Amino acid sequence: MDKTVGFDVENMCKRAKAASFELACESTAKKNAALIRMAVNIENAKDFILAQNGIDIENAVAAGISGAFLDRLTLNDKRIGDMAEGLRQIALLPDPVGEITREWTRPNGLLIKKKRAPIGVVCVIYESRPNVTADVAGLTLKSGNCAVLKGGKEAFNSNVAIADQIVKALKETGISEDAVQIVRDTSRETSAKLLKMNKYIDVIIPRGGESLKKIILEQSSIPVILATAGNCHVYVDKAANLGMAEVIVDNSKTQRPGVCNAMESLLVHVDAADKFLPAIAELLLNKGVELRLCERSRLILESVDTAAIAAHKNLIIDATEEDWGTEYEDMILAVKVVDSLADAIAHINKYGSCHSDAIVTDDSEACEEFLNKVDAAAVYCNASTRFTDGFEFGFGAEIGNSNQKLHARGPIGLEQLTSEKYIVYGSGQIRG
Repeated sequence: MDKTVGFDVENMCKRAKAASFELACESTAKKNAALIRMAVNIENAKDFILAQNGIDIENAVAAGISGAFLDRLTLNDKRIGDMAEGLRQIALLPDPVGEITREWTRPNGLLIKKKRAPIGVVCVIYESRPNVTADVAGLTLKSGNCAVLKGGKEAFNSNVAIADQIVKALKETGISEDAVQIVRDTSRETSAKLLKMNKYIDVIIPRGGESLKKIILEQSSIPVILATAGNCHVYVDKAANLGMAEVIVDNSKTQRPGVCNAMESLLVHVDAADKFLPAIAELLLNKGVELRLCERSRLILESVDTAAIAAHKNLIIDATEEDWGTEYEDMILAVKVVDSLADAIAHINKYGSCHSDAIVTDDSEACEEFLNKVDAAAVYCNASTRFTDGFEFGFGAEIGNSNQKLHARGPIGLEQLTSEKYIVYGSGQIRG
């Protein structure tokens, strides 16, 4: 694969901008045909994509990359199948481009309509997840946007292998090959140039660690839609069904701990703690989860004598102030006993990252208070935080989860990749 330093990023962005005007007017049928072709091409090239992914994994292992990072980097038959299925789902979704969201007539007879329109050129800078290549290509194409993709060096071979199949599909269906382009250069110099292409790129969406996002925010001259850290919480209320709570907590933490919607902190009401904490601790410790406990949590576990707790003393440590605000992306969980629903909400709003937070309760009033008062892009009652995902929300895929409050919040799907323009019809009116 070509990693030539000095890649002509400006020319690539210029071509994307030119193609964006054409793509904005492309028919839904043609875009859908391209999406289906992308899915077919990716499936047909599965063996080659897996071989290229194997090279990336081998390089990552040699570099001492962590288990959670390797999980995000790794492709397999199922994950390639999921990429293809995501593209097919996007093809089935309504096309947001051209939708009239509101219309009205002024006293002077002007007819005004608000109409959804593509943003233009969307640049996504991401790190270790090769599936992002297909997700971004599908969502940007369906929403009428051109995509400039800049993946991390760890997944370079995988990303290029996937992108080549996507561009092939564009060519096969008569859409400009410049509609989806991938930067074939991993140098920092090229990344820095990309952040200054405000003449051609309309928005940047970063997918990756906090250091990447910090650099982009500091250096970019282009507006940024930020998907920041996922310090997610589950609160087990005094009125919780504790059997349900065990299942939700387990899924939120261990189903895939390296992703942004995995739970990082568990809050338990004091009235439920004596019964719930020993049971959930045994379950999680047996799965290898390290528990970082507040003082009251530790005292509760010390008061019970179970084989799991005795066998995993090395996984039980005291929490520090830093733990409450940490996104571990690993088999680590901070645990705190709280005195009330109000205390749980206050803790989440202080330490959370406004991503995804859940309450487990059979009290409908407590449920509504939590959902209304917790400041997060997605709030749940009696469900795992792991559902904050474009695929699970019915978006087909996503380009990340924004926890900002401007324009897009939560999973960034088709609708969030459009802007609005005013269409005004007159009959000769002038302003006096």
